[in-house]
Parts: sequence; structure tokens; C-alpha cells
Amino acid sequence: MDAVRVALLREVLAGTEWPAATRRFAGTLRSSVVPHGGGLLLVGTAEYEPWHLAAHLVDESAWSGLPELVPTLVRHRVEPGSPAHLAVGLGRIEAAGRGETLLLVAPRRPGEGLLERVHDARRAGATVLSLDGGDPEVRGLAHETLAVTGADDIDLDTVQHLVSAAAGENSAPAPRGRRGFRDRLSRLVDQLTAPPPPRW
Repeated sequence: MDAVRVALLREVLAGTEWPAATRRFAGTLRSSVVPHGGGLLLVGTAEYEPWHLAAHLVDESAWSGLPELVPTLVRHRVEPGSPAHLAVGLGRIEAAGRGETLLLVAPRRPGEGLLERVHDARRAGATVLSLDGGDPEVRGLAHETLAVTGADDIDLDTVQHLVSAAAGENSAPAPRGRRGFRDRLSRLVDQLTAPPPPRW
């Protein structure tokens, strides 16, 4: 999703909790990886692999000049012959420790094996963040969580777009309120002239 679409999405969601909630969560993500020089591990469930979020974080890293945002995608199944960036298995979570951040994306409750690994990583000093469906056990493991439930007017994929875009923002967003025509026009021009996203 490019900058123009993200901006339009934020406009559509203006007046809801989501623009502020996703920026807050992205701020936590950014503040947990940048001081440590990276160490971002991204993992989903056995049924849901967040490769799309990984690609967006890589793009945002390039655009913002923050290499710390590039995640290591941790996969439940690694196919033989996979390229290095797609060949990291669940054992990597077991090795996580202080200075690393583990971002769990779980639309539904993860299996016990993954929850145990996440718990062990937290005990070893890793910061645990989660984008999830509101599962109480996941919320209990995470230092910071953003839940998207079936009752919400937005889906988890959309929230991931908003979080990744906010993580790459170089400055705090302008306060909402009455903006002049020139401000709005300038913002739109900036969005329309943003570079196209590179292929991951």
C-alpha cells in the first residue's frame, strides 16, 4: 500500500481510534528497535504468516533511513532451498533475548508451542509486541498489544498497513484540526510524488 492509499485510509478512519492507536503502537515498535540497532523478529501463527507486513517494514525502512525496522521473518515451515531471508525457523525465537523485539501477528490464538517460545523469549529479556485478535493469553505475554476483534470495523491486514506506515514516519504527525487549503494541498503533493514501493 503506497503513501497515498495510507493517507486516504487515515482520512476514512478519522474520528475512530485507529489512526492514533496504530501510530502509538508503531511508536512503541520503533522505540524498541532503534535504540538497540535492530533485532526485530516477526512471527505469525502456523496458519497466518505475516510476509506482507515484513515486506512493508522493509520498504518503510528504506524510505525512512531506519535499517532497524527491517525484520527477520520467523517461519513455522521452512522449505528446503529457501533464500536466506525466508529460511529462519522457530528456533530463532528460542535464541531471542535482551535488546531484541519480537512482534507476534496472530489473528487467532496461536498454538501452545508458539506461546511457550514467546514466553521464554520474554523471560530472556526480549520485548514482546502483538497484533492480535484479542486473545487474553497473547495479551498477557505482550508488553504492548493492539487487538483487532471481529467486532471492530477494520481488519488486521489494514491495521498492519497503518502500523508499518507509521513506523517509518520521520516525524510526529501534524495535529488534527482545521488545516488551511495550502497545508492540505502540500500534503497531497508530497504523497503523490512519493517514490514507488520497491519490490521485496
